[in-house]
Amino acid sequence: MAYTEAGLNSKIKVLPVLLSGGKGSRLWPLSRSSYPKQYLAIDENNNHTLIQNTFLRLSGIKNLLPPLIICNEEQRFIVAEQMRAIGVRPTSILLEPLSKNTAPAIALSALFAIEEFKNTVLLILSADHQILNSKKFQDTINENLFLAQEGRLVTFGVPPNSPVTGYGYIESFKEISEVNKFSNIKRFIEKPSKEIAEKLIRNKNYSWNSGIFLFKPSSIIDELNKFEPEIISLCKKALRTSSKDLNFQRLNKEYFEKCPNLSIDNAVLEKTKLGTVCKLDAGWKDIGSWQSIWEEAKKDKNKNSIKGKIFLKDVENSYIRSENRLVVGLGLRDMVIVETNDAILISNKKSTSGLKELVKELEEKSFKEATLNTKNYRPWGNFVSVINDLTWQVKRLEINPHQSISLQLHNHRSEHWIIVKGIAKVEINERVLSLKENESIYVPKGAKHRLSNQSDQPLILVEVQSGDYLGEDDIVRFEDKYKRGTI
Repeated sequence: MAYTEAGLNSKIKVLPVLLSGGKGSRLWPLSRSSYPKQYLAIDENNNHTLIQNTFLRLSGIKNLLPPLIICNEEQRFIVAEQMRAIGVRPTSILLEPLSKNTAPAIALSALFAIEEFKNTVLLILSADHQILNSKKFQDTINENLFLAQEGRLVTFGVPPNSPVTGYGYIESFKEISEVNKFSNIKRFIEKPSKEIAEKLIRNKNYSWNSGIFLFKPSSIIDELNKFEPEIISLCKKALRTSSKDLNFQRLNKEYFEKCPNLSIDNAVLEKTKLGTVCKLDAGWKDIGSWQSIWEEAKKDKNKNSIKGKIFLKDVENSYIRSENRLVVGLGLRDMVIVETNDAILISNKKSTSGLKELVKELEEKSFKEATLNTKNYRPWGNFVSVINDLTWQVKRLEINPHQSISLQLHNHRSEHWIIVKGIAKVEINERVLSLKENESIYVPKGAKHRLSNQSDQPLILVEVQSGDYLGEDDIVRFEDKYKRGTI
């Protein structure tokens, strides 16, 4: 078939599937397992997060459906809030009870699409990648939709411009050029050594593996059934016995945890005769390390990339980022310094490749900063723990418009609320009142209480807790609009 839109079925919809299960520990301390890199605003070209940009850059793709998002249970409220912030209501959010590779996630998305839609093509996307030229990306997807409609399993290879060792590579049978628009997949090479990477980039049959896929749900299900039937069988059971929770769908852990931990590359694309690689030349980047962020970032005359409140003297070739405090650098070369409100990274740029292993060591030594972020997301908004002590702590709470906490009580602590911004509806036992900015109220230990925001603007308050136990599990719920456990 000619490389045109001839034969395209105009009724076919494109379902974007955003895979958002990564931990992002190579960008610690900014990225952590409780708040990984896909939820961070790293792109210098705009203020959106990586997952927001992943969907926003699809605007020119034909017949686009709202996204299907696959993430873990811990991150469900973060995902929901970031989609809400850009005015997107996902088709669904599938919650993985534990981390698995791309083959189970893609199997789930295909099974979901078969049940929910007719005439659909899946566009599989990692939520933590950067693409500089959105228009060219959209054109590339639109131009290759016919291949997916024909039953091919399409992935996209990026022309390599350097021997990067942190990317996977695809070998195709033919060079992808203006004459040969696509080629069959021969094999995948995962993160080669520097020596091998230098050889690969000299061969025009090799490209970087973007991790972007395009295919019909039925096509990938058929091939998974052929090569990895256990994955399909277990994912079917996990999906059919899942439970609905608001716009979330919780997969059955008993079945899902038995799934083989395989990438879709190894499970299917290396084995199938339908594997097809197309060229993607749109400024694709996998933002995987502080070194790579520095390489792509705008720099000053001394080749420093800075963000935040920074003062430097005699500093060169460095990446320095401050989220809160003034950071001063003196007499530094080739450094990465990243400051957050509870941890600071100081490293030589080349050494940041070992961050993943370092974070594991921090976890083993029980440093909570290894995995936990100070901002905690809830269905009603978020809170930040500002000051902690054994018997008292201070939090900043943000209640989203038209949301409320549950009707609840605490057995071990009292609370004092000070309204900073907005108007709060407060219920304490049988008492109901309205509080404005600079007004406060005391909530005694054991009192039933609820806090609501009935306006169109965020409600911000300071909460001072005191008591003999301040854990988040000291809560008894009586009513909850988010279907969390009540008595």
